[in-house]
Amino acid sequence: MSTRGNRGAGNAPRGGRGGERGRGADRGGRGGDRGGRGTPAGRGAPGSGGGAGRGRESPAHSDVSRGSGFRGQGDRGGGRGAPRGGPGGPRGGRGGGFRGPPQSNAPLIFAEQQPAQVDARLAVADLNQLVASFKNLPVNVEKPLRPGYGTLGRAITLRANFFAMRLPKGSIYDYNIEIEPKTDVNRLKARIFQLLEQSPECAPHIGYIAHDGSARLVSKQELPQPLDITVPFYDEDETGPRPGGKVYTVSIIYSRTLESDDLTKFQEGKTELRDYDSLPLISALNLVLQTHASKTGVRVGKNRYFFKSPNDPTYQLSMGVEAWKGFFASVRPTYKQLMVNVNVCMAAFYMPGNLADAISAFQRNSSGGMPKRFSAGLKVRVTHLGYKKPVKRICGKTARQQTFKHETYGEISVEQYFKKQYNTTLQYPNLPVVDISGKNSPRANYVPAELCEIEPGLPYRGKLDGDETAEMIKYAAQRPGVNADAIVNRGLPTLGLTQPVSPISGFGITISAEMAVIPARLLPAPSLTYKVGRANIKDGSWNIMDVKFHRGGIVDTWWVMVVRDGPRSIIERPDDPRLVNLIQGFKRKCLNSGMQVKNEPRLVPVMLKPPSTDPNRRASIEEIRQVIKKNIAADKGKKPTYILVLLSNIDNFIYPGIKRIGDVELGVHTVHMQLKKALPDMNKPNPEQKQDQYFSNVALKLNTKLGGMNHLLDAASMKWLTNKKTMIVGMDVTHPGPSSMEGTPSIAAVVASVDDTFVQFPASMRPQTSKVEMIQDLEAMMIERLKMYEKHNKRFPERVYVYRDGVSEGQFDLVIKEELPQILDAFKKVSPTVKYRPQLTIIICGKRHHARFYATTGPEGDRNGNTKAGTVVDKGVTEVFGFDFYLQAHAGLQGTVRPTHYTVIYDENKLGADEVQQGTHAASYLYARATKAVSLVPAAYYADLACERGRFYINEFLNLADDKTDTASVATGPGGPVQRRGKIDKDEEKQRVYNSAVAMWGKGLHDSIKDTMFYI
Repeated sequence: MSTRGNRGAGNAPRGGRGGERGRGADRGGRGGDRGGRGTPAGRGAPGSGGGAGRGRESPAHSDVSRGSGFRGQGDRGGGRGAPRGGPGGPRGGRGGGFRGPPQSNAPLIFAEQQPAQVDARLAVADLNQLVASFKNLPVNVEKPLRPGYGTLGRAITLRANFFAMRLPKGSIYDYNIEIEPKTDVNRLKARIFQLLEQSPECAPHIGYIAHDGSARLVSKQELPQPLDITVPFYDEDETGPRPGGKVYTVSIIYSRTLESDDLTKFQEGKTELRDYDSLPLISALNLVLQTHASKTGVRVGKNRYFFKSPNDPTYQLSMGVEAWKGFFASVRPTYKQLMVNVNVCMAAFYMPGNLADAISAFQRNSSGGMPKRFSAGLKVRVTHLGYKKPVKRICGKTARQQTFKHETYGEISVEQYFKKQYNTTLQYPNLPVVDISGKNSPRANYVPAELCEIEPGLPYRGKLDGDETAEMIKYAAQRPGVNADAIVNRGLPTLGLTQPVSPISGFGITISAEMAVIPARLLPAPSLTYKVGRANIKDGSWNIMDVKFHRGGIVDTWWVMVVRDGPRSIIERPDDPRLVNLIQGFKRKCLNSGMQVKNEPRLVPVMLKPPSTDPNRRASIEEIRQVIKKNIAADKGKKPTYILVLLSNIDNFIYPGIKRIGDVELGVHTVHMQLKKALPDMNKPNPEQKQDQYFSNVALKLNTKLGGMNHLLDAASMKWLTNKKTMIVGMDVTHPGPSSMEGTPSIAAVVASVDDTFVQFPASMRPQTSKVEMIQDLEAMMIERLKMYEKHNKRFPERVYVYRDGVSEGQFDLVIKEELPQILDAFKKVSPTVKYRPQLTIIICGKRHHARFYATTGPEGDRNGNTKAGTVVDKGVTEVFGFDFYLQAHAGLQGTVRPTHYTVIYDENKLGADEVQQGTHAASYLYARATKAVSLVPAAYYADLACERGRFYINEFLNLADDKTDTASVATGPGGPVQRRGKIDKDEEKQRVYNSAVAMWGKGLHDSIKDTMFYI
């Protein structure tokens, strides 16, 4: 039971060790909202065997939040820090930064000494009989039946993080919950359900019921009807109901009976149950399985629970934020077996302690105030009042600066108010105040940060930045043997899945403690061709020493823009020999790779104002804009082929600002290099080789932007695409994150191939309604892509293959309902004079799943113990009727590798299993800026990159959500001074933001580059 805090200021934060890890240079990665991608020059390089990686390859091992790729460079801290504005210094940071994942003695291959026997249910004859039974069903292009199982490749045996579940025959009773008086506050509903479980009426049933804490309850036994239970309400920090306190009535109302026999027949592949909806029963079983974890852990997201014991190490991500390890669990129906998918996952949590300590630590280690994202979802215990309150925002003014008009005290500062009202002398009046008013309250309620305590177990809802994401990845990067061991030996018992706990035991459910053993195959790598030389593929990657691009781009004129960013600049003079060597070295790399570079570059230096005087870098971006315009004007309007931009630092504004200037305003290609990576570091081994790799990587991107072709698949690997005129399409949507202004548009992108090489994928992009996943202007974008194909081929494609990224399983029907009609309408309208109707296939690409596969013997794993590049799984853990498979085209670099889950949801081309599996695998080697196979088919990958580029065009709306001001009138609230704000209708404000962002987007891409792969 929590206790009330004492009134008054409480103890001052203690002094102590400083040295929290500051925010360093940019790191790659993606935001939780699918935020900005990694370094502008990409990761890896082809020069000597490396490969351009992908921002989201690294966290393949587990479910981690992803940060944006670009942040300014911060002070690394280290010292005790300056005082917070009062006597004594605050407690120092926890220091240490990244400690690395715990070391484990777990072997490279999990359970290698145990026999790996594939379940008898997966016998080839039985599976073939299942598919044969589908032939008697009507052919349906929507949600096509599995045409067969793949046969290509070498057969292997793997373990999967799926555990057999036995559900007794019988019924499960499903009930709706109604609460009176009604409440939409999730925290209140959760507490009401806690109290409901303690009621005498509920006690007899507690061993065989489960609920979602909101609106649904399931029971193994039929409950009496009607069932209305009175619940006197009191908070967790209260000992019992108060006299005259609020009383709720919880009504448990029968909804339906769910029969396990129907699910069993569906899993056996009974054709009459092809359209059976298993979701109601599966979701009911998930409620049962998660009941124990919901009481012992902290839920973050769907089906994910996190736990931390006093003996667990602290994994600090940044000031005030740490990582917790948890587990995901979800029931999955597979052929003849119900399974529980269990996986390790990580999430960010607030570090417990005084809020003033967290704020001061941030101030010591970075420029500017505490970011808005830190307060998103933050709850604190207000010590002078003794109860918890959500933090609406951390304000810009300190307790000494913030004033308001009090009806008794007159005009008074927050500091003075707390002295007079509570006899509390603030220890740190120069720290910002905190607004703890309600979400929709028109009045601010200010409290000093030192009177706010962050309690343990509070999830961090803000977007992780690049550094934090990199730290999270390091913590989560466990070898597959360690990962599997954690799932079996910690995850299953911690979740209560292998213990006789209620309500699992009350439902008669048992779950195996042994991982599933499944058949899989290792597909052969395709052959690649270059104009000169050949690629030797090993483990999904290759080097391109002494090879030339298939088609080299032509550079008529080029500029080198050296961006000097105040005292942080690396290159100070245009005659710096390091700069001269860099320019000549990169030119040489381009020439040696087969590009034509006709002239020496023009040097264009730019000096920017420091961030301290230009925090949002508007003046700096304007300076860059004017410098480029003046140089174009000096050349009588002739624009360079491209501008090579050399950056000393990366932040949230300069890089996106330059991309907007080039892509939207002026129509000039820009290619960026980070000087820290482009200049050889003589303090590290092989500096020249690493520089050469970096140059090779940038050359891959540049050649692709200019319409070149780096490498091609051989004719045999392309046959499934070239036997008819085919266009491959990639589609994706990215959404605004926590740091965005409410109403900021989502960005949709459609890319498509233009010829039979499947190398060039120009893009169409549109802003659309905020946080809507289905593409709203798909018809127009598809017409643009079809016309571009016709321009290159003098005809339209006979077939269209669509790879759709970013869609969850629950949204497959929405794609068919909302996106498919737009695609079909585009076919009708693109050729008004001649009827045009190509054969269409839509394949969903899923990366946000929790299926992981583990080698069973050393030879079946790579050097890290991961499954090898080319691994494909379509048996044992896949759908019964549906056409899906897991493909791991790439080699895992760290942690436990994650495959991509492909599901064919619409198919007029009647693709076979081998055709789509091997074809998608081969296509994964065509990613233009890498010399390795990538985890996601390039068309979908490119759509994702284009979405991220589109975010840069409205970057101010994505990163300036802290630009808010208060308006006038004032009053007093119970927790402290309260300031009224002008009341603005929330929906109107969202619409205003949306309209402003769309206006900033304008016409989008400049005509000069819209037909190129500008985004790569």
